[in-house]
Amino acid sequence: MRGFAGIDIGSRSIELVVVDDAGQVQQRLQADTGFDPMAEAKRMLAQVEYQQIMATGYGRNLFEISFDATTVTEIKAHARGARACFPTAETVLDIGGQDSKAIALFATGKVKKFEMNDRCAAGTGKFLEIMAKALGFSLAEFSEQALAATSDINISSMCTVFAESEVTSLIGRGQDRQAIARGLHQSVVRRVKTMLNRVSTDGDIVFTGGVANNACMVQFLEETLQRQVLVPPQPQFIGAYGAALLAAGLD
Repeated sequence: MRGFAGIDIGSRSIELVVVDDAGQVQQRLQADTGFDPMAEAKRMLAQVEYQQIMATGYGRNLFEISFDATTVTEIKAHARGARACFPTAETVLDIGGQDSKAIALFATGKVKKFEMNDRCAAGTGKFLEIMAKALGFSLAEFSEQALAATSDINISSMCTVFAESEVTSLIGRGQDRQAIARGLHQSVVRRVKTMLNRVSTDGDIVFTGGVANNACMVQFLEETLQRQVLVPPQPQFIGAYGAALLAAGLD
């Protein structure tokens, strides 16, 4: 059996997927990016067998130099991975640790148009992590508490620093933490809605990236956009999966 690997070197974590020549997943590995992503990547690669590898993510260019590998943009990798999971998908939303992307696809699966936010942590996993910590919740609790809220408090700032300050002030005034959590999730959804509507306004949305594991985000997106949100199994691996499929020539 021939193995083809895809590695997604993100700002927060590294995902590695190996597929066979039919595109079936054989192995998945994940690790924190840490301060030396190439050393971490080397450690992960020592655990798998492959004949060809393709890299994506923010660290793909450094990986290309270090390991003499081919690369693919995150946009194309996520589009390919999402399409493999949902063959009729024409819109992809990827929210990772420090950026977010909205991608529209042609009926063939090729990228038609995309929007990307990589200059501000607002609307990303990092934003949600910081807000959860400010409220004293784990990430899982943050989602659960937001869903359990019976009311919400509007968060006026989307700048991470100002939003954290606003949350601290609300807590100091005795406001309900569940309501604040709900308001924070809704603020992210409003930002994502604007980005999504610039590329696609109808049809189902495939939600990829680590934030797709947040059930509150999925529910609020569906309610706000009035569109079905499809979450693939282990959505944080979709970029690496797409890269592996492309490495195998399954484009």
